[in-house]
Amino acid sequence: MALFGIFATHSPESCPLNNKQSRDTFVQIDEKLKAATAKHNITNIVGFYMSVLEHQWVIIVEANNAHDIETMCIEAGISAFNTVKIVPLNNFDVVMKRIKGS
Repeated sequence: MALFGIFATHSPESCPLNNKQSRDTFVQIDEKLKAATAKHNITNIVGFYMSVLEHQWVIIVEANNAHDIETMCIEAGISAFNTVKIVPLNNFDVVMKRIKGS
């Protein structure tokens, strides 16, 4: 398993606080996310954070690959009103070991 960051950004106009259609989708995301994670081999949602004024979400997950995460984001509705970027992440300790050559 590897760590990935999901960075989802939407416009103020499509924000669930300002847009009824986005709000309806957002209310269902938690339930859909739980169903989609199991279905697409996402083993753990490490954290789900939101910056309301920046209109950005950061979701940290453990998964086998970015393709599974992409499909999960589509099925859960995250990509319905967000631009989504999936980024592989490394633990700081792992990077330090690489740098030090151990």
